[in-house]
Amino acid sequence: MTLRPDLLATGSEATPLYVRLAAVLREKVRGGEFRVGEALPSERDMAALMDVSRVTVRKAVNLLMREGVLSRRHGSGTFVAPRIEQPSSLLAGFTEDLRRRGLTAGSIWLGRCTDTAAPDEVIAFGLPVNAQVTRFSRIRTADGEPLALEHAVVPAIYLPDHHAVTDSLYAALAARGTKPVTGLQRVTASLATPAEAQHLGVPGGAAVLRIERRGYLPDGALVEFTRSAYRGDRYDFVSELREI
Repeated sequence: MTLRPDLLATGSEATPLYVRLAAVLREKVRGGEFRVGEALPSERDMAALMDVSRVTVRKAVNLLMREGVLSRRHGSGTFVAPRIEQPSSLLAGFTEDLRRRGLTAGSIWLGRCTDTAAPDEVIAFGLPVNAQVTRFSRIRTADGEPLALEHAVVPAIYLPDHHAVTDSLYAALAARGTKPVTGLQRVTASLATPAEAQHLGVPGGAAVLRIERRGYLPDGALVEFTRSAYRGDRYDFVSELREI
């Protein structure tokens, strides 16, 4: 890799230095000099190589993180980020989806329990009053990097033991013969709350995709209601279109 101060001479001097540095790094990613998954030099080393302050380097890196070009892993450094495309017509769990892409899915558990269904859950699932549901809240990771914040609810009649879910919710449901076979999914664009940004390791106010999924059994019964916030710099949801 080649980083040297004269590369910053391109562009107008009126352009902030960190923006010019970001442009240099962006072009090196696009040109393949920095490959997906490869670690960049440390802030200290880049500052020395480019003859700029560490503050300038940090601002350039943060700009490229917001664009989804780079990602930061706690204790590991800054890396060239991949993007993940998920077909919107595919009913697959997070673990299964990443496994097909050769990535290792993981979870950082924030909470899981069996609890009395809230009034809106009673209505959504068609449950008796005071029925039990299992709740799962976790940060979903790919090769150790946070990608999504997930909150799932399943009626306890379908999954009574919340400890049954280790990695894959769908695997636990499949083991009981209650894995959803159809689903409805709503995707909306939003900005990360301060808590979501902290959990996902992104700057405050970063773009997220809010995914609301309802999964149904063959008889039409609602078995899963999941709300997730996916990092907008990592995920693209794609749809196949056909002429009618």
